[in-house]
Amino acid sequence: MKDDRFFFITSLIMAAIVVAGFSLMIVTGRSSFGSPPIVHAHAVVFMGWVVLYVTQNALVARGSIALHRRLGWIAAGWVVAMIVLGTVVTVRVIRLGHTPFFFPPALFLVLNPVMILTFAGLIGAAIVRRRQTEWHRRLNFSGMALLLGPAYGRLLPMPFLIPYAYEVDTLAVLILPVIGIVFDLRRNGTIHPAWWWGLAAIIGSTLLSEAITYSPLGTALYRVATEGSAGASIAPLAYPPFPLS
Repeated sequence: MKDDRFFFITSLIMAAIVVAGFSLMIVTGRSSFGSPPIVHAHAVVFMGWVVLYVTQNALVARGSIALHRRLGWIAAGWVVAMIVLGTVVTVRVIRLGHTPFFFPPALFLVLNPVMILTFAGLIGAAIVRRRQTEWHRRLNFSGMALLLGPAYGRLLPMPFLIPYAYEVDTLAVLILPVIGIVFDLRRNGTIHPAWWWGLAAIIGSTLLSEAITYSPLGTALYRVATEGSAGASIAPLAYPPFPLS
């Protein structure tokens, strides 16, 4: 299998994981289209990134490199919108006291911004290395893989994974980068160093999220984020009660 084909096929797999995870929420009634506009904007921007990622890999696979490069600068600006909306919606959920019950509220508050900033760092590094194709595509791949965390969280039996739901979700995120490593080994007999940077970023973001959450800084951030809201009455490190239905 050629490299272009591998990255295109895996982009489709990533898109399918995202669609499956969020579609499941709608089918089971745990999500609806009645959310506030800010939530819809968040969904459109993040799903838009998935479309951009698949499109970019499709353009490379068909040899449309000039268009790929022009679209790449749109994608770079798109990341900024993702950082803003991802953070705003996370704080909104925390303030409403609607944290998923398999995460302590403080962890949810910290992990989402850390995840999106790590994603942005990987994409930024890929842009810097845009003239080094092997680095560029693998760093982008790792960034996209990291964004699959919320989708995996909707597909995995998260309630049964407490108190290790976050760690198991991270292991799921690592699956595709590991597949990329295996692909390199089978095709080239070596592992490109970009994969190690990707794995380090993904694992590091998990460790950083937990370190902040269970420190005085995590408690302080939660207090500031929830001040004057329903979330302020919820213990930051206690798991929310299971929903009644």
